[in-house]
Amino acid sequence: MRIEVTRDVFQLAQVFTISRGSRTQAEVVTVQVRDGSARGWGECVPYARYGETLESVTAQIEGLPDDLTRSRLQALLPAGAARNAVDCALWDLEAKRAGCRAWALAGLPAPGPEVTAYTLSLDTPEKMRAQAAAHAARPLLKIKLGTPDDMPRLEAVRAGAPEAAIIVDANEGWSAEVYADLVPHLLRLGVRMVEQPLPAGADEALIGMERPVPVCADESCHDRASLPELRGKYDVVNIKLDKTGGLTEALALREAALADGYQIMVGCMVGSSLAMAPATLVAQGALITDLDGPLLLAEDRGEPLIYDAAGVHPPSAELWG
Repeated sequence: MRIEVTRDVFQLAQVFTISRGSRTQAEVVTVQVRDGSARGWGECVPYARYGETLESVTAQIEGLPDDLTRSRLQALLPAGAARNAVDCALWDLEAKRAGCRAWALAGLPAPGPEVTAYTLSLDTPEKMRAQAAAHAARPLLKIKLGTPDDMPRLEAVRAGAPEAAIIVDANEGWSAEVYADLVPHLLRLGVRMVEQPLPAGADEALIGMERPVPVCADESCHDRASLPELRGKYDVVNIKLDKTGGLTEALALREAALADGYQIMVGCMVGSSLAMAPATLVAQGALITDLDGPLLLAEDRGEPLIYDAAGVHPPSAELWG
């Protein structure tokens, strides 16, 4: 078995901004695992918030032995982007060796399309209203917020898309006081869920707070080891393969989180269809699917995922799995 690592850059359709900064490109790491004539593919997006860089993730992958299995990989690398790309490539390789689809290997029923959120990046209220109006026909909009002055933005998006369902992602940008002040307005404007309102290191303030709008753990939830710390704070967990370290742990986290009474959101970093493809398996039946990364790109893989009125469809065998 041979592991090959490349770095790829995908241009975004427009500048994408969250409370931590802006970007114009998606920089990803692509892994190819070859075994004779068979090959498996995977993609990850290193994330600076978790101390990852293109260089550090590449070094982790290049340090792996050639005689890898998915189970051995879990012990060799921690949860994170590097393990994700390799784990998903091994799933793809295993499916091709077996001549079946990855969901069959996982013991899952054949997946179908899932309605996905479409993300509006952080901007002025006027520009966010224009973004919302341009996408008002979409069933679910996700708003990037996370500043002390978010009310005008929220009001503007609701005015621009009066019929769309809305979820909000604060990206750890609010204090407990700001969040408490906003809750009545979130209810008034029909917001269905709030994602990571407080910093992961300061989310103890959520214990004892009323949560009339469900609160989702993103930066506070990486893998199954995160679950004990979420009790009393969150109602939903956001499963991202770049956090869990691949499909193997993502499926295990989904099962454990459901058993603990959490609802499921399946999210993504800004990457190509190859990064989203394995996550479509985890998203089946989720409360919220947020796999819109390719919709934010100006370019994509050669066999991209299909997005239509039904949502994001499972990948073709040519793309992954």
